[in-house]
Amino acid sequence: METLDEFDINIIKELEKDGRMAYSAIATTLKISNTMVHQRINRLMEQGIITGIKPIINEKKIGYDWGAFTGITLNKDEDSSRVIDELKKIPEVTECYFITGSFTLYIKMIARDHEHMRKLLYEKIDTIQGIAKTDSMIELGCAFKRNISL
Repeated sequence: METLDEFDINIIKELEKDGRMAYSAIATTLKISNTMVHQRINRLMEQGIITGIKPIINEKKIGYDWGAFTGITLNKDEDSSRVIDELKKIPEVTECYFITGSFTLYIKMIARDHEHMRKLLYEKIDTIQGIAKTDSMIELGCAFKRNISL
């Protein structure tokens, strides 16, 4: 486990406010050198603590009004790598997790409307070789989503 000090935590908190914030602005806010901010961010990225700085897209604003969480049961758990590779080819599948319990995988997907969702499930996901069955729940909106508090 990597240890974060006060400087690392404060730099991450500033990036969470605005990932596009200039390193010099972070340095000014935190009253530290620009070089220190640059070195710390590079180290945090090298350690995999920060995995990237990218925009968060509001899917509903670009026409994807439907979301679903789908549990996937595989014929054989050893098929998971191949199934995951096929799921990666479907742009509407935005997340995929290994889980315990009744399913092997759990995915989140988005669609423009109910017909698009039906086609995703029946024509793209259910046809992947190795998938025994799926069980979906329609998402009605995100109450909140956040990073772990530092």
